[in-house]
Amino acid sequence: MFESLSDRLSGIFDKLTGRGALSENDVNEALREIRRALIEADVALPVVRSFTDKVRNRAVGAEVVKSVTPGQMVVKIVHDQLIEMLGAESQGVDLNAAAPVAIMMVGLQGSGKTTTTAKIARRLTQRDKRKVLMASLDTRRPAAQEQLKVLGEQNDVDSLPIIEGQGPVEIAKRAMTAAKLGGYDVVLLDTAGRIHIDEPLMAEMAEVKAAADPHEIILVADALTGQDAVNLAKNFDERVGITGIALTRMDGDGRGGAALSMQAVTGKPVKLIGTGEKSDALEDFHPKRIADRILGMGDIVSLVEKAAEAIDAEKAAEMARKMQKGHFDLNDLAEQLKQMEKLGGMSGMMGMLPGVGKMKKQIEASNIDDKMFKRQVAIIQSMTKLEKRKPELLKASRKKRIAAGAGVDVSEVNKLLKMHRQMADMMKKMGKGKGMLGKMMGGLTGGMGGMPNVDPKQLEEMAKSGQLPGGMELPKGLPGGMAGGMPPGMPGLPGLGGPKMPGGLGGLPGMGKGKKK
Repeated sequence: MFESLSDRLSGIFDKLTGRGALSENDVNEALREIRRALIEADVALPVVRSFTDKVRNRAVGAEVVKSVTPGQMVVKIVHDQLIEMLGAESQGVDLNAAAPVAIMMVGLQGSGKTTTTAKIARRLTQRDKRKVLMASLDTRRPAAQEQLKVLGEQNDVDSLPIIEGQGPVEIAKRAMTAAKLGGYDVVLLDTAGRIHIDEPLMAEMAEVKAAADPHEIILVADALTGQDAVNLAKNFDERVGITGIALTRMDGDGRGGAALSMQAVTGKPVKLIGTGEKSDALEDFHPKRIADRILGMGDIVSLVEKAAEAIDAEKAAEMARKMQKGHFDLNDLAEQLKQMEKLGGMSGMMGMLPGVGKMKKQIEASNIDDKMFKRQVAIIQSMTKLEKRKPELLKASRKKRIAAGAGVDVSEVNKLLKMHRQMADMMKKMGKGKGMLGKMMGGLTGGMGGMPNVDPKQLEEMAKSGQLPGGMELPKGLPGGMAGGMPPGMPGLPGLGGPKMPGGLGGLPGMGKGKKK
């Protein structure tokens, strides 16, 4: 969503960071460009004005720290100001109230209320281990109540039985009673929407609010509606009083201005963002991480969290043991490829690494195709158990059979085997080199709960040298503290080849030096 804004800003900062000293004119020119970029990204005008004024005041009088250039200092100031504009702290859904906690979902028709309700319910059930009851108060839209019931069944979340002829207020009261009797922790009330804000809708919302006394009222807004989403939030807040916002379709190609202006204009925090159609595509809104992504600094923390959810700790530990002995067969490779797919494929992961934004054109030119994981797994699945364990058995006739079984050319089979050989050689070296494996797998087998254990000294050295583990140069012009942005445990994620990535990006599945078809 923030791609075009990110490109514009990185272009502006590249001009600044190349200079030794900055005059007031340089800063003013850069701010003019930033203002234009923000307006084009559909950020609300008052927000843009206050943003650029604050940056100017801080930049003109800023004392430049010895270790950074004035240009880097401006990047740092813009970064801090972006975080402030997005709402300094991340705020999740608040469940600190007597059970059952009522959460009321409000918004216009078609903004994704019912889907978001199910996503939140799934998350509270699986991640927070809460007992959740969903209730649809939408008696107008055809099959709205059935939709929530089906989503509940798909995600193993209870939904309130449908009784024909009941009005929204009656359903809300029945839901609260059922939740008390059934010992539920959270009740999610999915209210009706309209195409636009009108008096009957607001009156109905107020009645439901009075009946259920919700602890949270979350407005679901479509990020693609731009500034109208901000006006919508203001109107709902004035009439019903919202406690937070969930923005859907953040994976779309809208310009992201609504997300950037929401907090500043309404004073209400964006709590959640929907990043896709699937029921697990819901993330907490972290201002700092979003600011990092916009300024091309990557979002390692989210990547590590994603990895911690997607990667099975036991499998990772078992693989670590195998690697220590120098074993790495095609079954292990298949396992790694599946893990990579879970992490959102190559492009999903690359987008979260620092500095990769600037290499976007090269990455596009190298034709990274996320479907390649499926193809490569298919090739491995076309082999016999013995062949998977002993790849050296694969001679020409066997390769032909495997290629036919997977529906690919023999050259694809050869590519896969070459990649496996390179990875297996690396594993052997790691097995022999004491301590190296521990470093690589530390992020997985140790801190699976979230961030890997990061050694502060190592980070400090990385910051000084301006390099990330994995030999990837940091983009010039990052604020001082960002230099050590990548935790040492990262290269050990399954599927992320070795610490040195040959050919700039090799070492990652399917990214050999040879040109892909």
